[in-house]
Amino acid sequence: MNNFTIGIIGGTGGMGKWFAEFLAQEGYTVHVSGRTSGMSIEEMTRSCRVVVISVPIGVTESVIAEVGPQMSADSLLMDLTSLKQKPVARMLETSISEVLGCHPLFGPDVASLQGQNLILCPARINRWSAWPANLFLKRGARVTETSPERHDEMMSVVQVLNHLNTVIMGLTLTDTGIEPAELDRFSTPILQTKIALIEKIHNNPQLYAEIIGNNPHTHHIVDIYERNLDVLKAAVTKNIPRDATASIERLIQSIGLLK
Repeated sequence: MNNFTIGIIGGTGGMGKWFAEFLAQEGYTVHVSGRTSGMSIEEMTRSCRVVVISVPIGVTESVIAEVGPQMSADSLLMDLTSLKQKPVARMLETSISEVLGCHPLFGPDVASLQGQNLILCPARINRWSAWPANLFLKRGARVTETSPERHDEMMSVVQVLNHLNTVIMGLTLTDTGIEPAELDRFSTPILQTKIALIEKIHNNPQLYAEIIGNNPHTHHIVDIYERNLDVLKAAVTKNIPRDATASIERLIQSIGLLK
């Protein structure tokens, strides 16, 4: 089932470009459009049975609002956004097409789908129900189907907590006033890995700001983070070092993921 054409809006860079190349290798005819290049939305929705939206989070809903009304009932509208509740709801609201939310949990630097996690959120889907999962599974991806709501809840940990912690570490390192060259001479391999993550976020602030700022569960995660930081702070500031050490050790041992 690859005798149809696929269009990717935002397919000139990042994940859109990755998927365009992947789909072309699978034998599909793929058209892409960027801000100033490629097919118009009207032409793409007219000639492509599947349209994939891969644009920044902040403009995803507005692009969907433009694309959705032009989709036919037997076509498939997808998105690759890091959040799912609002984009999926917008696709359902503005289109009569079948609708599928998709979130690849990897970046455009991976060589293949083998072993990579990929989330699908089927919303209004019938004739297209088998195609996406089969496409990804045959190339070794680990495909999970879930609701948009559960997806965003999980991303509050997988992305928000993860990136929030990296941002806090970067801000704290900056506030120490230590010069990067000196820090490099004292750093361990683990610290170097973390600094590389800080640099990655610093180089693409819009993406990570939108991931943290737009997730509906961010406030809850920040509250939990703050509460645990207060507990750790209380343990660290004990007057007797051995008591502080014992308290910190108990906190570390209580980490549930290791049980």
